[in-house]
Amino acid sequence: MPYVLVTGGVRSGKSGFAEQRAGLDRRVLYVATGQAWDEEMQQRINLHRDRRPADWGLLESGALLTETLSKHLEEGWDCVLIDCLSTWLSNILMSLPESDLRADTTRAQVLAEAERLAAMFSRPDLHAVLVTTETGLGGVALTKLGRAFADLLGEVNQLLARHAEEVHLVIAGRALQL
Repeated sequence: MPYVLVTGGVRSGKSGFAEQRAGLDRRVLYVATGQAWDEEMQQRINLHRDRRPADWGLLESGALLTETLSKHLEEGWDCVLIDCLSTWLSNILMSLPESDLRADTTRAQVLAEAERLAAMFSRPDLHAVLVTTETGLGGVALTKLGRAFADLLGEVNQLLARHAEEVHLVIAGRALQL
């Protein structure tokens, strides 16, 4: 079954919605892309962890999403839930020098990785829910990093939405199927 893509703003309720879509009674592999760079981020990670069922699997991928995930897809999971692609992209961009943020090679590598991810979940026997952030609802970022992030995430989101079976926009805890 092709995957479900869940998008929305920061703190919109998209992760909770995605967890419900993954199915609380399934064997779910939760793929966490966040990294605890500081205490506040650790608190966010803890909130997500504490909300999930204790029997869900956990895979912490960081920036190496498809490489890490491909090693775990054959473990009999009913569903894979990736939370969140915007954090995955942040991990990649934060590791680059400023001169590489808008490089054609950076864009090509990120979009190729997004294509690989979409292909991974084109299998009819694997259910997946992918969470991302919609950055196109706000103003233009004030920094080069912020603008590069918003532009590239917009492309990643559009690419993944084209391949998704369903796309949901979550705002104020309410989901709208697009």
